[in-house]
Amino acid sequence: MWIDTHCHLDAAEFDADRDAVAARAAAAGVQLMVIPAVDAGGFASVAACAARYDGAYALGIHPLATGRAAPAQLEELRSAAQRALADPRFVAIGEIGLDFLPGAPPTPLQEQFYAEQLRIARELQLPVIVHVRRSADRLLFHLRKLGVCGGIIHAFNGSAVQAQGFLDLGLRLGFGGSSTYDGSLRIRRFAVELPEHAIVLETDAPDIAPQWLRQGAGSPRNEPMELARIGATLAKLRNCPIEHLAEITRRNAFGALPRLHQI
Repeated sequence: MWIDTHCHLDAAEFDADRDAVAARAAAAGVQLMVIPAVDAGGFASVAACAARYDGAYALGIHPLATGRAAPAQLEELRSAAQRALADPRFVAIGEIGLDFLPGAPPTPLQEQFYAEQLRIARELQLPVIVHVRRSADRLLFHLRKLGVCGGIIHAFNGSAVQAQGFLDLGLRLGFGGSSTYDGSLRIRRFAVELPEHAIVLETDAPDIAPQWLRQGAGSPRNEPMELARIGATLAKLRNCPIEHLAEITRRNAFGALPRLHQI
């Protein structure tokens, strides 16, 4: 059985057939999905989605949402997370992080939101689900300065030194659709070389569609059911049985997000 540690099942892309998407995931052996919020407006929807589909959720403000988020939303997050501690499906602060692609919100604003959300996670003794894009060194700077109770680095694509930096802090690295691309040489090398305890699986659905969905034009919608085939791809890369990869990544998901044990 598989655990999708990062799936935006509440996204508008699934409004027309969300029940069917969840059913296909369950039929493919996806035991549990973790649904991270991306802004304060989504806090209620991720909790409701997790309850409906017997999954888990995280609360946080995505770095690309900081440009439209008032600073008061940080206190909204703190209050919502404190209340959510009574809900066993609430497992982390996320999706938080830094995104340094051109056109992203100003770096100082992103870092303000990221650092304060790390403080909230530390105060509440919660792990984090962290977005990284061209920002691993600054992510590490704040993590080392503030400290958190572990978590997951989502869609990691940095250097070996950066990967080790996250692992040294007790975080796991998320592997998903990008690891199925023939051209993702660095990600696929990490998928092979990293120790077993370092890896968790994710889809980021509806985003980061695996290679087999990207054959035509346009932006294909990813689904959590694809996690099983992503897992099979990683098992082949690592030259291990699929069942073994499913077991270690499941165990790592529980290690990264300990409140999953309550579900």
